[in-house]
Amino acid sequence: MDFKQMVGEQIRKIRKLRGMTQERLAEQSGLSFSYISDVERGTRNISLESLGKIINALGVRPAQLFEDIDEITEHSGNGEIQNKIEDLITLLSERQIEEVDFVLTLAREFLNTIDRKTR
Repeated sequence: MDFKQMVGEQIRKIRKLRGMTQERLAEQSGLSFSYISDVERGTRNISLESLGKIINALGVRPAQLFEDIDEITEHSGNGEIQNKIEDLITLLSERQIEEVDFVLTLAREFLNTIDRKTR
């Protein structure tokens, strides 16, 4: 898989995580639907300007676009878990600290309840 395909896959993943269609991403970014489609398939060489528009439309930090593009993660035994953790990071990254704390508290309580039941 080449770099264009990896970037396109990450854009698609974040877009879907955000509940956006390609049409909505195109509208939000000011780019055409066909351009977004080509980028996601890795058949279009994306410019930095267009990449910036897509990142802004997705509402993520630029680094988040590249966090998941790591062959080590894809080939490790925990790749699926790592992908889920990265999905959570993406979901929580734009939230207020109080919201993140609340989700963290809920997760801890949930996992502690499961741990107590399995003992």
